[in-house]
Amino acid sequence: MTVQDIPSFAAGQWIAPDSAARSIASAITGDTIARAGNDTLDTGAMRAYAREVGGPALRKLTFHDRARMLKALAIYLNEHKQVLYDLSFETGATQADHAFDIDGGIGTVFVYASKGRREMPDARIFLDGDVEQLGRTGSFLGRHVAVPLQGVGVHINAFNFPVWGMLEKFAPTFLAGVPSIVKPATATSYVTHACVRLMLESGILPDGALQMIAGGTGDLLRQLDAQDVVSFTGSADTALKLRSEPHLLRNSVRFVAEQDSLNASVLGPDATPGTAEFDLFINEAHREMTTKAGQKCTAIRRIMAPAAHVQAVIDALSDRLAKTVIGDPRDKATRMGALVSRAQREDVLAKAAIIGTEARRVYGDPDSFTVAGADRDKGAFVPPMLFHCEDPDAAERLHDTEAFGPVSTVMPYRDTDHAIALLNRGQGSLVASVITRDGALAREMVLGAAAWHGRLYFNNADSMAESTGHGAPMPHMVHGGPGRAGGGEELGGIRGVMHYMQRTAVQGSPDILTAVGEEWVPGAAQITGGAHPFTRTFTQLQIGETLHTDARDVTLDDIETFAHFTGDTFYAHMDEEAAKANPFFPGRVAHGYLLLSFAAGLFVQADPGPVLANTGLGDLNFMKPVSPGDRISVQLTVKKKTPRTDTYGQVRWHVRVTNQDAEPVAEYELLTMNAYS
Repeated sequence: MTVQDIPSFAAGQWIAPDSAARSIASAITGDTIARAGNDTLDTGAMRAYAREVGGPALRKLTFHDRARMLKALAIYLNEHKQVLYDLSFETGATQADHAFDIDGGIGTVFVYASKGRREMPDARIFLDGDVEQLGRTGSFLGRHVAVPLQGVGVHINAFNFPVWGMLEKFAPTFLAGVPSIVKPATATSYVTHACVRLMLESGILPDGALQMIAGGTGDLLRQLDAQDVVSFTGSADTALKLRSEPHLLRNSVRFVAEQDSLNASVLGPDATPGTAEFDLFINEAHREMTTKAGQKCTAIRRIMAPAAHVQAVIDALSDRLAKTVIGDPRDKATRMGALVSRAQREDVLAKAAIIGTEARRVYGDPDSFTVAGADRDKGAFVPPMLFHCEDPDAAERLHDTEAFGPVSTVMPYRDTDHAIALLNRGQGSLVASVITRDGALAREMVLGAAAWHGRLYFNNADSMAESTGHGAPMPHMVHGGPGRAGGGEELGGIRGVMHYMQRTAVQGSPDILTAVGEEWVPGAAQITGGAHPFTRTFTQLQIGETLHTDARDVTLDDIETFAHFTGDTFYAHMDEEAAKANPFFPGRVAHGYLLLSFAAGLFVQADPGPVLANTGLGDLNFMKPVSPGDRISVQLTVKKKTPRTDTYGQVRWHVRVTNQDAEPVAEYELLTMNAYS
């Protein structure tokens, strides 16, 4: 077999391994298939290249520019993923496992591409929250903004997800406008290398946006400063060693960790044998034990059931495990492949032995099991191992030992409080699941266990058809957890992007804040006197462009006609005495929605033009009632512009409705889609 040299990509060049390279073995055969590592790698040049070439190029782009690149990249990877599948088999992963790692990673890039376009501006500054009025008159304001850090994201990843683990960190970093240096675990670095090579060969990424280290990081961490971010996935011991690096502490380098986690799943008291929920519980537990051979940071390590149902859980799960074919992952009949290496196998067996001091193994004998299509002793195979602990309160190691493989322990609980206490004995987990239809139980679980968990997953027959599974971190939701799990967060939609940006408070006048944020702030200068804004294209409209309308009388007949036409005959509009008795009204008043309709009638330009559609209202507030005889007028201002497609963009208008005394009676945002030309 040809041994592949896994190079690093540093400062724009591929650098081959040197004499310090470490051998990498196939998880299936134990044969050496690759070498990786280079002790002479110039990590200082890599950091400088990221800062001096990659960073400036990325920061010239808008969030939408970078989001479009992510989408193009995801499409390219999706078209070329077969090469990643072919390599990934050697890690022990089955074709089904590829869906979690390779397809899951590409899907994450797609999600960040979409969120970047929909939730971030087509600008280089991100506005974080609303404007704060800091003075009495509104002439001095404040707002939080976020800008890209001017350093590099150093991503140190675990062996179990060589593609997803890299892409789930890269996508939000790139969207933020920060270059990445990725350092995959050496054992599976050949798969990450293939993915990185595809990304670079696509020609989509700016120079310096992505570099890769195959092997050790050398002295890279000791060169970082407060503009850099280290994001780590791996063991708690390694995380502690890295985060304790004096240079990182001294320079306040941001450090995000996702580490050991004794995740658990709880069978609700209502999910009795014979119900769809019981079957769902068994399916989830089986999937989490066998997918990636249990080598998932979110896998279920502790299985909790009401004492009366423990034996039923053991029997049902053991039956499912007995039907699980272990073997060569390239064989379509195989349902569980090998661990990533023989060293990992020895570690799992050692940890299982520790668990065995407090629990009885009820399924899976590591000395006697069948492997289809491969040599059990040469590869890194282990069977699924299920343990039963009769007294989880007396156990200690069971709640602090993670066998990072297909190992899980069933234990009984007495009541909700006991289940919560057992969940929290893990001292911080990435995820806990509860299978139940009981909303009250779910609420108690959140109140009691959320503080110790990064994610709580509830499922039942109502949601199971669409649910993504206990062990599947979704890019929309945060991934991380407190305590033992590392105390960090990744993903979570735009929250993940913010890890690579600096939040800064900006203070100044409305004009200053408008200029900084490219979003009109009330009180800032307006552009008036031109053509009606509804006759102007998206491209022609300017931030601050304003229409002041004529006034309109609001009559009692208007109010009554609207009431009878719509059916809204609420007493405040129809009964003078009842309205006066209400502390909010001086007497009969106009409907709020009548005012919105009149406002539209005042500012709408009726002829066909660049305004294609009204897509909604936002931040609607009614500030002062309008009585019969009042006169209203409208101020319509272009607040913000956001491109959406190649032919049209969204215009966000600030609408202010005032009465004859210039007092505001209503304020809201109007959203329209406007053609570019």
